[in-house]
Amino acid sequence: MTPNQSPTPRRTVRPLAAVAVLGLCALTATACGSSDAGAASGGSGKKGSTTVTDAAGTEVTVPADPSRVVVLSEMDLDSSLTLGVKPVGLTAGRGQKGAPAYLAEKAEGIPVVGAVTGPDIEKVVQADPDVILAGQMTDTQVLSQLRKIAPTLITIGDDKDWKKSLSLTGEALGKANAADAFLADYDTKVAALKSDLGTEAGAKVSVARYSPQGSAVMQQGVFISDVLNDLGFTRPGIQAEKGEGHSTPISEENLAEIDGDWLFIGTLTSTGTSGVVGQLSAKPAYQQLGAVKAGHVTEIDGSMWTSLGGAEAAVNVLADLRKAMVK
Repeated sequence: MTPNQSPTPRRTVRPLAAVAVLGLCALTATACGSSDAGAASGGSGKKGSTTVTDAAGTEVTVPADPSRVVVLSEMDLDSSLTLGVKPVGLTAGRGQKGAPAYLAEKAEGIPVVGAVTGPDIEKVVQADPDVILAGQMTDTQVLSQLRKIAPTLITIGDDKDWKKSLSLTGEALGKANAADAFLADYDTKVAALKSDLGTEAGAKVSVARYSPQGSAVMQQGVFISDVLNDLGFTRPGIQAEKGEGHSTPISEENLAEIDGDWLFIGTLTSTGTSGVVGQLSAKPAYQQLGAVKAGHVTEIDGSMWTSLGGAEAAVNVLADLRKAMVK
């Protein structure tokens, strides 16, 4: 496994987590609710409540207008900020110390309450949420602890579809109309870009993540592939197939797997880009790529293109593609 490959997250909880939850629950009635996912009211109660079926099929009762939201994945952070809700706690993104670079400005000042490996339960309690958006979490022990703090929703389904996740988040945060409006605008942007691509419509587009230890390509079933499919692009080699994980490592000998009519490549650095093209340019195998010879290589923000993604990431990807491919 390469440093830039996204491992399957292993959820961990700090040893004092259970003690922290029980202690703070005893002291602060508003911090914790029932362990039943559908029974907690989140302590808000100002404008009533509503019941939402999350991505795991669980019915969760949430405040009708939650004001203190904790997000436990990059996609949850992206969705919340897109809908105009600034969370009170976030988990750091893949390869990041905090929010992904493309969301850093909007997320400024939000406390970090965990990492991609899992939330710090004590810090989640301290954030005093009335709703917790738990991404694609499957650890039942952690979920049980979270549901003692506030209503908790799984927001990302097995298909990792960012559009479905945005719509679900809109329901949970009382922003369903805003989610619908965003998706309609996204569709308009996609149609406009497809029209403006001209001869590049249907081009073979490759997306890769690079590190000095090795490269990886993005196969089907992940965020960036869904966006490229919306635009009608084709994908080279194994990128046209469903992958087993979030990204698929390739050896130096198989560097041709990242070739295509166009190549978009980046890393998971906290600054978004890190001179990847310059590092690759000295490699003979890289120099032989068709996209390189055609001058069709663009360095991209890997934390946006090659991670979980989301609504804001999707429109930013459209902008990157337009800048690179529309003349």
